[in-house]
Amino acid sequence: MSTIIRPAITLFVVLTAITGLAYPLVVTGAAKAIFPDQAAGSLIEKNGKVVGSSLIGQSFSGPTYFWSRPSATGPQPNNGLASGGSNLGPTNPALKDAVKARIDTVRAAHPDQTGPVPTDLVTASASGLDPHISPAAAAYQVHRVAKARGLTDETVRQLVDANTARPQWGLFGESVVNVLQLNLALDDAGSKVKA
Repeated sequence: MSTIIRPAITLFVVLTAITGLAYPLVVTGAAKAIFPDQAAGSLIEKNGKVVGSSLIGQSFSGPTYFWSRPSATGPQPNNGLASGGSNLGPTNPALKDAVKARIDTVRAAHPDQTGPVPTDLVTASASGLDPHISPAAAAYQVHRVAKARGLTDETVRQLVDANTARPQWGLFGESVVNVLQLNLALDDAGSKVKA
């Protein structure tokens, strides 16, 4: 019996050391060396303090900031521990009511806009954590933010353009605006009105 148990225990210990210790340490070390920002959670710091992550959305509701996509996570918005969509189908009356209420809120905050409300301002992403909006959603909000901050529309438009990520190699993905980074750039640009 010991001829069977001893090799089994030895194999168990060796494989545990390889797959439970050595492999994770090598992969973590390689990730930190090759992709240090991503391995650390893509954290964004301002004045030495972590203010968020470039990969997880944050809710902004004041007139001096660009608004993010709605979040479907609960019990609080943009909860990384509860990532997921609302699971409401397109014909569900609850989804229609929620989107209609969001459209009304967006329209009330942007009385100068007569065109359609960009979809990403009234619908949550599949993860409920998307930190990006489309350039069209950012452009929709430019006048409101500029007016609230005492800046010109052109100044705010330039900040949006400077914080727009283009498709990778001009081919993969779509242009997106990271809302947290844009709002931090707004704060850095200064304003006549305190946010």
